[in-house]
Amino acid sequence: MAPVLIWIPLVGLLTGLGSIKAQQTTLHPLVGRIFVHTLNHETFQHLPEHVAVPPTVPITYHAHLQGHPDLPRWLRYTQRSPHHPGFLYGTPTPEDRGRQIIEVIAYNRDSFNTTQQRLVLFTGNPEGPLLPYQAEFLVCSHDVEEVLPSAPASRFLTALRGLWEPGELQLLNITSALDRGGRVPLPIEGRKEGVYIKVGSASPFSTCLKMVASPDSHARCVQGQPPLLSCYDTLAPHFRVDWCNVSLVDKSVPEPADELPTPGDGILEHDPFFCPPTEAAARDFLTDALVTLLVPLLLALLLALLLAYIMCCRREGRLKRDLATSDIQMVHHCTIRGNTQELRHMAASRQVPRPLSTLPMFNVRTGERLPPQVDGAQVPLILDQH
Repeated sequence: MAPVLIWIPLVGLLTGLGSIKAQQTTLHPLVGRIFVHTLNHETFQHLPEHVAVPPTVPITYHAHLQGHPDLPRWLRYTQRSPHHPGFLYGTPTPEDRGRQIIEVIAYNRDSFNTTQQRLVLFTGNPEGPLLPYQAEFLVCSHDVEEVLPSAPASRFLTALRGLWEPGELQLLNITSALDRGGRVPLPIEGRKEGVYIKVGSASPFSTCLKMVASPDSHARCVQGQPPLLSCYDTLAPHFRVDWCNVSLVDKSVPEPADELPTPGDGILEHDPFFCPPTEAAARDFLTDALVTLLVPLLLALLLALLLAYIMCCRREGRLKRDLATSDIQMVHHCTIRGNTQELRHMAASRQVPRPLSTLPMFNVRTGERLPPQVDGAQVPLILDQH
């Protein structure tokens, strides 16, 4: 429910900024084929034919599936900036066959007007032969917005025909390298995000492509060496392909189906090498229980007795300590102790005034003490009499 609550105020905001004029376009994507629809600024302006559309008008788009806050899982949207066109692209799967309505709202950032367009998609099965031979290339010299238009895509297929067996090539999918876990490049001129281009054909792979995707070529890439490319790179210099990231898929060879286990009656077949015991002999666990319990208890008792002997029976004692001490040291100790007790007794019984030096505040010349109402913290310790 959270995405819906966010989407509804957004549509209401766009509706309040200007009048929404809806138009409808019918498109026919094909299962397993790349679908690209360009959102041009001129399509959403609704200006008369004799009025020229300023190319600098900034327009942003918001596309979603009708009745939902987001696009279908197979469809993606991208736009480089408000001054560039937007693209809806993706490859539908067999589960996406049928009718889908995509609502696109264009927002003019200068006039604050909004325009709505409905794209009715009828996804069906492709015609023609199957494309069992599929290859995916990482093009490092382009962004996804630069490959989605028809002209660069056709140029890529034309250049790729020089590396493939003769036959028709078709685009199957285009994916940004950022969607595959790639990192955003530094803001340096010539650095691109990269794009994955998947191509299919009914013709088999050439020897050159098989050599590029071989294990020996991948081993060279891991060691930092260039891959094995036995033919001329017809994609250069317009398309800089990372030949270490080329993957080939051959669907002409059927994959072995996993054998499902056949449910049985639950009874094992007779095995002459397996002889299970017929009866279990009776055992008396009393001895095992006594050994398990009594041995630790006896060991703990012995340790306790040993500790008690060391703590109690091995002490020196006061008499033994006094006998081991010399007479001179004992007399000296007794003298100090007796003098200390005598001084404490005299200090407790005398009734003489305290010395002036022990009073909190006093005058060294007159012996006058400060009155109690004076704050001693604000008066210096020694008062000078001039």
